Amino acid sequence: MTDTTIEIYDVIVVGAGGAGLMAALEAARLGCRTLLLEKEAHIGGTTAMSVGTVCTTGTDLQRARGIVDSTEAHFEDLGKFAGDLVSRDNLELRRLLVENIPEAYRRLREAGVQFMGPIPEPPHREPRLHAIVPHSRGYIHHLTRALRRAGGTILTSTPVRRLTQMDGRVTGVEIETGGQMRTLAATRGVILTTGDLSGAPRAYQKRFFGEDLLVLDAINPASTGDGHALGEEAGGEVVNGDLATGPQLRFLAPPKTALVNRLPPIRLVGSAVLTAMKILPDPILRPMLMSFVTTFLAPYPGVFRQGAVLINRNGQRFCDELSFPEFKVADQPQQHAFIVFDKAVADKLQAWPNFISTAPGVGYAYLRDYERSRRDIFYKADSWQELGRKVGIDGAALSEAIENYNAALPARSERPKLLKPPFYALGPAKPWIVHAEGGLRVDTSLRVLDRKDSPVPGLYAAGSAGQGGVLLEGHGHHLGWAFASGMLAGAAVARESARTAQQAIPVPSRNSQETIS
Repeated sequence: MTDTTIEIYDVIVVGAGGAGLMAALEAARLGCRTLLLEKEAHIGGTTAMSVGTVCTTGTDLQRARGIVDSTEAHFEDLGKFAGDLVSRDNLELRRLLVENIPEAYRRLREAGVQFMGPIPEPPHREPRLHAIVPHSRGYIHHLTRALRRAGGTILTSTPVRRLTQMDGRVTGVEIETGGQMRTLAATRGVILTTGDLSGAPRAYQKRFFGEDLLVLDAINPASTGDGHALGEEAGGEVVNGDLATGPQLRFLAPPKTALVNRLPPIRLVGSAVLTAMKILPDPILRPMLMSFVTTFLAPYPGVFRQGAVLINRNGQRFCDELSFPEFKVADQPQQHAFIVFDKAVADKLQAWPNFISTAPGVGYAYLRDYERSRRDIFYKADSWQELGRKVGIDGAALSEAIENYNAALPARSERPKLLKPPFYALGPAKPWIVHAEGGLRVDTSLRVLDRKDSPVPGLYAAGSAGQGGVLLEGHGHHLGWAFASGMLAGAAVARESARTAQQAIPVPSRNSQETIS
């Protein structure tokens, strides 16, 4: 059933993650009647699930540490992450990112977001990572408040089924609410900020991904490529669709009942964390900071070089851990594996350079950090059978698997036999598609481009949906692109000449109940 009532806005933003919130805020701040639409019941997108770091130069925190940095140096260093793919990078958009993320960072600070850092990450020549405190949902909290103060409107549980067009121009959207289709007009334009396509339907992913990626789940299952499909239908083109971060092993995120997931992301809490970082000793501070981590932490491959092995839920060792084990884990029950080791290995995993993973705030997380702060995935026992029982796998099978592993090790192996109790397990870990790099092709005004390199009138894209070919390897660049591109897209569409209400009313060219599959 279709409701023929047409509501009119200046700007409609589709997707309420970091890019969408920033785009809507900028458009509203510039005086536009702005509507932000989100298909899920809650806003936040992948931004709310992220580590929460932004990579930028020229910040108050850099200056406080006496760091002299530049956008040109950032531009050069960002290219070092691309490796063999550097020829596929969009240098214009890379330049756009490094020149505008400092301003986006300042906008976040103005909205109330608090950061710690900067944190070093080679090959960056200077520390540039700025981590939000207390956790990444703070971006959503503060940007939402700022958007509402600016007069913007947010609708959740409202999927966009189609973009409407007239004479080749995008004029609005058709949404589904309460089983009815409604048409919303945008007098200046529509911005697609729907995230990446890592969780898109398999039929859509097959156009871009190889078979080895099609069996994997997305970190954010709501990243279903909606904006990509909508943009293509309007004449746009997806570039770098075959590139993805994955498969990558990640521990499961903390349970929803954990304290961190109930911690309010308000300014008072952030200020308390920053104060604690200045006055608390490390043994007290590290567990507190680890408890704020809401994301899926990634075990470092060096753990396996030190002697740890992977065990599936049947208690079996199933692969050579030193040769891309992620692909093998994908073939195991529930795609789960536990990282198992003995005391000799555990003793190594307590200090640099033998860390378990990186983690916001603490930089590098060691075994003691997991024992204190991630009891949901940490197990310890005096025998392999007992460890299996605690983990929930067959202890006898686990013991046999370790015996076979020890017996098969060459006499001069660099990896040790696992003999010394107590014994440990971390997990489960699971291989994920962390992020898909493909996005709609855009120009430096974030206008969606067609195959002839011409803008699709009235249509913009930002964040992962509008990644446009820029490569964003390294921490803090995807989030930086979300905020910088969102800010720029919001400003660009606000500069559009407003069409009259009559011009903005779309003329559907087909059945208005047709949906994107």
